[in-house]
Amino acid sequence: MDSDTKMTEAPNTRLLDPKIFDHLKNKIDEDQQVRDALSQVIQRLDRAISHVQGLLSRVHATQRSQYPAFLAQVEAGIQDEITVIGELNEMASQHPYYKYNQKWSRSIQNSIFTVLLCGWLGGLSPNSSAESTEPQQGRLVTIEEVGSILKVPVNLKDRDSFHITIEEYLFALVDLTQELSRLAPNAVTLGDPALSIQIASFVGDIFAGFQVLNLKNDALRKRVDGVKYHVQRVEEVVYDLTLRGMVPQGSEDADKPSSS
Repeated sequence: MDSDTKMTEAPNTRLLDPKIFDHLKNKIDEDQQVRDALSQVIQRLDRAISHVQGLLSRVHATQRSQYPAFLAQVEAGIQDEITVIGELNEMASQHPYYKYNQKWSRSIQNSIFTVLLCGWLGGLSPNSSAESTEPQQGRLVTIEEVGSILKVPVNLKDRDSFHITIEEYLFALVDLTQELSRLAPNAVTLGDPALSIQIASFVGDIFAGFQVLNLKNDALRKRVDGVKYHVQRVEEVVYDLTLRGMVPQGSEDADKPSSS
C-alpha cells in the first residue's frame, strides 16, 4: 500500500513548472512585435533618406549659382525625414534605448549626414532670410543644431529615451568629409576651383579636430583614421591647381598640408 502511494505521488514532485516556458514565449513574441514595428518605421526612414541622398548627389554636377533651388528640394526631403524620425522617437522612447538602438543607428547616421551636407552647402542656415539669395556655405552644423533640426534630443544622460549620440554624429561627420573629397575635383570640372580650396581647408580642419578626441569606439576610430585619405585627396586637387596657377588670390596658403 505504501509503495503504491509513493508511485502515485512521484509525478507531483516535479520542480519545473511548464508555465515558465509559456511566459518566456510570450515575452519573445512581444519583443518580436516591437522589433517588427520599429523595422517598418525604419524602412520608411531609409526610403526618405535615400531620396535626399539622391538629391544631394546632384551637387557634383550643379553650379553654385543653382544651389538655392537645389537646396530647397533637399530641405523639403529632409522634412520628410524629420516626420518619420518623430514617429520613431515616439515609438522607441517607450522601450529601453540600448535594447533596440542598433536597429536604427545606421539610419540616424545617414540622416545626420544629409543634414550636415545640406548645411555645409548653405541650406538649413539659421541666419538665412527671405532677402538672402546666396547660401552661406562651409558651415559645420553642430550636434545640438542637428538635434534641433531633427527635433530629437542629443547625448541624453538623465533618462532612457530615444536620442542622437555623439558617435552617430561623428560617423556622419566622417561621411561628410568623404563626400566633400569627391566634390573637390568635380568642382574644378565645373570651373569652380575656389570651392575646392574651401573644401580642402574645411576637411583639414575637421581632421585636426578629430585628433584631439579620445575615441573609445574601435569602429569609429578606424573610420576617423580614414579621414587622412580624404585630406590627401583634396590636397592633391589644390596642389594641381597651384601648379596650373588656378588658385584664386587670397588662397595662397590653402594648399599647405593641414595635417602631418
